[in-house]
Amino acid sequence: MDAILRMDKLRVEYPVKQRGATPKVALHGLDLTVNAGEVFGFLGPNGAGKTTTMNVLLGFVQPTSGAAYLFGVDVRQPIARQRIGFLPELTYYYKFLTAEEILRFYAKVFGIPSAEADKRIDDLIKLVELEHARKRPLKSYSKGMQQRVGLAQALINNPDLLILDEPTSGLDPLGRMKVREIIQRLKDEGKTVFFSSHELGEVETVCDRVAIVNQGELKEQGRVSDLMKEHQCDLEKIFLKIVGYQGQL
Repeated sequence: MDAILRMDKLRVEYPVKQRGATPKVALHGLDLTVNAGEVFGFLGPNGAGKTTTMNVLLGFVQPTSGAAYLFGVDVRQPIARQRIGFLPELTYYYKFLTAEEILRFYAKVFGIPSAEADKRIDDLIKLVELEHARKRPLKSYSKGMQQRVGLAQALINNPDLLILDEPTSGLDPLGRMKVREIIQRLKDEGKTVFFSSHELGEVETVCDRVAIVNQGELKEQGRVSDLMKEHQCDLEKIFLKIVGYQGQL
């Protein structure tokens, strides 16, 4: 299978202000590969290094050593990010704009011709099931609806790889189900999806493979079904064992 995303011994250190203190290590030599067409879950507790990893992929943070590649191109080169879409955990949009206006703005940012942009906007609004609200301002949207606008925005440039940071965070069960359905449709279209999540039930349902990181280190990775068979328990219990939870499982 073709590797869409690859990390080789990726290490990230953050300087500490205190004189003489050793740098804080956010990632300890991370090795990871995501193949074309996969839905890949990137799991770990708060502070595990998930956001740092995504920031390296997006060019916001430079690795201390090692490397990361998108479509075979080092992420240090801006061209590597031409074929990706990104949804942050918290989306920030002008609430007086409509979904249609937001998507049109991002289409212009990507230089998409007007006629093509019109079709993409129509298709994406249909994909995220917001036809009924496309001309309403975002201030009238629920959190789940705003998250779906964010997904549409991340897809406006028709990316081959979608990076999602906690896409179902704070959503009610219906909102999570709708996002899960959208991710499944994207997979059916051949898109590659790499996302972090604390909703392990969702991950178990939609992901082909997962990686679990803790304190900046890769602790486990593989197909969800294989991991559950190996550990003889569901993904949530596997996760809790790996991160050192001492309570009753």
